[in-house]
Order: sequence, then C-alpha cells, then structure tokens
Amino acid sequence: MARKGFPKDQEFEEFEKLDVGQQFESGSPEGAGLPPAIQTKLEALKRGSLSALKLVLGLSFMTFVYSSTLAFISEFGNISLKFQRPLWEGLVAFVVVYFFVWEPAKVYQKGQKILEVVFKFFAPLVKVAPYVLPIYTILLFCLYPIFNFFLPYDETLAYFMFLFGFSIALHLVFGAKSLRTKQNDFLKANYIFGFTLVYIIDVLIFSLLLNLVFEKFSFVNFFNVAYKTSHEIIAAIIKQVFVLN
Repeated sequence: MARKGFPKDQEFEEFEKLDVGQQFESGSPEGAGLPPAIQTKLEALKRGSLSALKLVLGLSFMTFVYSSTLAFISEFGNISLKFQRPLWEGLVAFVVVYFFVWEPAKVYQKGQKILEVVFKFFAPLVKVAPYVLPIYTILLFCLYPIFNFFLPYDETLAYFMFLFGFSIALHLVFGAKSLRTKQNDFLKANYIFGFTLVYIIDVLIFSLLLNLVFEKFSFVNFFNVAYKTSHEIIAAIIKQVFVLN
C-alpha cells in the first residue's frame, strides 16, 4: 500500500524554520559601522565557528546517546516481558504506519500547538519545547492512573505501553525530520547537535516516567549506568588520543 502523507501547510513549514539556538543569537550585529564586505565576512566566520562548535558538541553527545540507550535497554529488561513487548510493538507499529501507510504530520502538529499554548508566557520555551517534550507521551502517562483506577488490569497497562512506544517514536521521528530540513545547516551541525541533545533529554524523561509506573524500573540505576558508561568511553578516547600523541 502506498504511503499517504499529509500535505505540509504553512504552519508546519513555519515550525520547521524555527531555530532552537536562535534566541541566544539575538542582539545588535557585531561589527556595526564597518564596511558591508567586512561585516559579511565576520558574520560568515561567526556562523562557521558556531557550526563547528555545535558539530564537536554533537559528536561528543554521541557517547551519551549510546550510553543512555544501553542503560535504558538494560533497566527496561527488569520489567515483565508482557509489558516490554507492547512498547517495542508500538515502536514498530509507528515505523510501519509512517513508511507504508500514512505520515501523521497533522497529529504531530496538534501536539506542538498544545505546547505553544502551555508555554506561550515564555517565548524561548515555545521554540525549544516542541523539539524536547514528547507531549503525547506525557499526556498518556498522565491519563494512565485514571484508566488504571477504573480498569486495574494488566491489559490496561499493556495497551498504554503500546501507546507509549507509538507516541515516543512519533515525537523522535518528526522532531528529527524538522531539524534535518533546516536551511543553511553547515556540516549538518545543527541537526547533529540538536537531535542528539533532544534524544538524550527524551530518554531521560521517558525513563523518569517509567520509574513512576514500574517498581522494577529505577531511574537512579539507569542514570548511574548511563553516566558510568559514557564516562568510561570518554576517558578511553582521551587516553587513546594522548597515547597516540
């Protein structure tokens, strides 16, 4: 079956143009009063230096991406299989829907509008929150205690685990897509830096939420394992570099 996607409307195009780091770069242009040619070169140098810094930081964050993923899988393994499987099934279900059936761009958009309403009092958060906060996953975790109160069965949690997996996949895929389509992204620095940071924060949030649902899932253990693993990787890399030099 051919995939049917939503046509991109003006609002989604405007959202894709948002720059997470834009609010930190405001202010009067450097070199005001200098000849236009020199100002242009200074701006190009500034953008290039900032992109290089973001690229280095993004590549450094890869160690935390690996360690947080490894720690999450390890800690998640402590949960009963009857609750593990629905989460992975939800992730797979979203991938199948996204690639072969339909791109739920409108669904993602609606979630971002909710965040815009919640954080409209603080403009920087309006720009950052849509990338960082998996709004549907958070709402589902808030709804679960209500459903569990009236339907205190394992099947209830299993269904919600499926929705947790589907919703977090929705957030990560469309967040990555929005970051990837940015223009003037030198060396893809904004994408590498932005998505690795978003991924790490989302894994932390998701782990914290699971800690509230399952006794056998410990956020403290997850965080300690992730930190220890990343620390060992970075220490090994630094040691190798100094040995080679």
